[in-house]
Amino acid sequence: MTSTPDLSQLSPEQLRQLATELMARVEQQDQVIQQRDQVIQRSELRNQQLTHELALLKRHKYGQRSEHLNVLQISLLDEVISADIAAIEAELEQLKTTPAPATKRQPKRAALPPELPRTEIRHEPESENCACGCQLKRIGEDISEKLDYTPGVFTVERHIRGKWVCDACETLTQAPMPAHIIDKGTPTTGLLAQVMIAKYADHLPLYRQEQIFGRAGVAIPRSTLAEWIGRCGVQLQPLIDALREALLKEAVLHADETPVPMLAPGKKKTHKAYIWAYASTPYSDLNAVIYAFAPGRGGQHARDFLGDWQGQLVCDDYGGYKASFKHGITEVGCMALARRKFVELHVAGMSQIAAQAVEYIKQLYEVEREARSLNNTERQALRQARARPIADALHQWMQAHRLQVPDGTATAKALDYSLKRWAALTRYLDEGALPIDNNRVENLIRPWALGRSNWLFAGSLRSGQRAAAVMSLIQSAKLNGHEPYAHLKDVLARLPTQKASAIGELLPHNWKAPAGKV
Repeated sequence: MTSTPDLSQLSPEQLRQLATELMARVEQQDQVIQQRDQVIQRSELRNQQLTHELALLKRHKYGQRSEHLNVLQISLLDEVISADIAAIEAELEQLKTTPAPATKRQPKRAALPPELPRTEIRHEPESENCACGCQLKRIGEDISEKLDYTPGVFTVERHIRGKWVCDACETLTQAPMPAHIIDKGTPTTGLLAQVMIAKYADHLPLYRQEQIFGRAGVAIPRSTLAEWIGRCGVQLQPLIDALREALLKEAVLHADETPVPMLAPGKKKTHKAYIWAYASTPYSDLNAVIYAFAPGRGGQHARDFLGDWQGQLVCDDYGGYKASFKHGITEVGCMALARRKFVELHVAGMSQIAAQAVEYIKQLYEVEREARSLNNTERQALRQARARPIADALHQWMQAHRLQVPDGTATAKALDYSLKRWAALTRYLDEGALPIDNNRVENLIRPWALGRSNWLFAGSLRSGQRAAAVMSLIQSAKLNGHEPYAHLKDVLARLPTQKASAIGELLPHNWKAPAGKV
C-alpha cells in the first residue's frame, strides 16, 4: 500500500509536480469512465433495438397470418422467424453482463430414440488424487446425450462424467463438459454442420430436412432446426468479419450483384433485395468470396462494404460503382460482358459485324489461356506481346465500323458499349495481376440463383444476412479445395474455445483439416 506523502515537507516544485501527476491521473480516469459510459450506452441502445425487433417478430409469428401467402410460403417464413428470434436471443445473451434469473421453466428435452447406436465418451479428472493428497473415490456419474449425424446416419454420443469424492476433505471432483457452440444443447457440431450445409449449400428448406430426419427415425421440429441455425449464425459472425478484413487487404477485387426476393415480416408481398458478391482474383494467393445481403441495389451498399479500401475493382458497368471510382478506386472492365453484347447479335443473325467482333475477342481469350499458368510478370509480358496488337486492331476496327452504323441500332449499341469503356476493358493488358473479365465472381454468385428456386424468398433482412455469411464460408471453403461440411464442423467445434487473436486460423484459406480427417 502506497503511503501518503507529507505535503508540508515538500518543496513548491515537488508540490507542482504532484499536482500535475494527480491531474493527469484524474484525466485518465475520466477518459476510462467516459469510454465505459459509451460502451454501456451502445449496449443499451443495441439491447433496445434487439428487444423491439424481437417483439415484432414474435407478434408476427403468433399473430394473424396474411391471406396473401400460401401454405408453403407460410412454412418457409416460419422457419426464418424462428431462426431470427433465436439469433436475437443469442445476441441479447452476449450483451448481458450478469446472468438474469430464469423467468420461465425450460421445456423438458425429449429422450433420444433408444434404437440409435451410441458412442460413449468418458470425461474423468486428470488425477485420482485430491488436492489435499488423499485418494479420490468414484461415487457416481452424470450422463448427457447429444445427437450426432454423419451424412445418412444418426448416432448418439453418451457423455459420461464420473463423480469422484475425497473422504478426507469431502471434496467432489468432476470433469467439465467440453465447450459447445450451443451450450447444453442436444446437437453435436456434426449435426449442426449438416443442417446448415443442407440448407445453404444443398438448398434444402428446413421443412424438407424435418421430413428427411423423420424418415430416419428422429423427430426434430423445424422450429428447433431454425433455432440452431439462428444461434450458429451469431457465433459465426466473428469469422465473417475476419474474412472481410482479409479480403479487403487485396489490391484487386471482383464485384457483382444479383436480385433476391425478400419478404419482410408484416408485408404481404416480396420486394427486390440484392446479394452483393466480392471475391479475390484467380491470380491472388487468397481464395475467398464474401456475400453481402442488402435491401436494395444502391451504390451506398457497395461503399459501405468496401469502406476505405482503394484498389482496382473488376465489375460490370452498373452505375452504383461509379461514385467509388471518384474516390481512389480504379475500374477494371469485363471483356466477357462486352463479348456477350456481340454474341447476342450474332446468334440472332442481326449483324455480320458482330461475328467479326466475336472473332477478335476470341483471339484475346486464346492468349489468356496461355497466360493462366504464368506469374504476373510473365503474364504481363505475354499480353503486351500478343494481346495488345489484337486489342489495338479491334479498337480501330470498332471505330471505323461505328461511323458506318446508324445510331440507335442494336449493332451501334453493342459497339458503343465497348468504345465508351475501352480504357477499363483493356486495363488488364498493362498489369499481370488483373483478370480479363468478371467471370470468376459471376460463377460464384450462381448458387444464389439455384437457391432462389428452392427457398422462394428471403424472409427478412436478418435471415438474408445470415444466409450470406454462411454461404461466404461454404463457397470460400470450396475455393480452397475443402469439403464444406468438414470445414464447418471443425469450425463449430473449435469456435467456443478459440482465442479472438487466433480466429484467422479457422478461415478457409488458413484452415488445416484435423489429423486423420478430410
